[in-house]
Amino acid sequence: MKKLSFIFLLFIGFAFSAKAQHDPSDQIVSANWDVIGEVEFKMAKDDSEMYAIFNNDIKKRAGKPFELEGYIVPIKDGMKQTKFMLSTLPINQCFYCGKNGVPIMVEVQLTEPTKFTYQTIKVRGTLKLSTANALDASPISLINGKVVK
Repeated sequence: MKKLSFIFLLFIGFAFSAKAQHDPSDQIVSANWDVIGEVEFKMAKDDSEMYAIFNNDIKKRAGKPFELEGYIVPIKDGMKQTKFMLSTLPINQCFYCGKNGVPIMVEVQLTEPTKFTYQTIKVRGTLKLSTANALDASPISLINGKVVK
């Protein structure tokens, strides 16, 4: 019986580790995500601060309507979300576990709450860039956002 239990747990472990692997077909790719992905970051010499370096391509879009499709990564608990991170990979792909790296993410602030979902959503809002310490606040945000159906 012990051996059977061990084998069962072993298979369950493999199933969970398989789900944690990155599935390339889940990755959201778009021209707007490419613009976001071009942002570079510079660490202070003592690693206490990090700043975004914005190129001209993203700077010219700042303060204007911008649309992204992605996956909700909640900042707070709850089924209804108004402020969250939007990612190019789904939350169940375990991008914090060290296997896949951290995907591109943008902070989203909606004018009306939306239900949490594991499916992608499309959001339209005003692109906001911040030169503050990126370790304290998101350097790229979509503010006054609305979910596009």
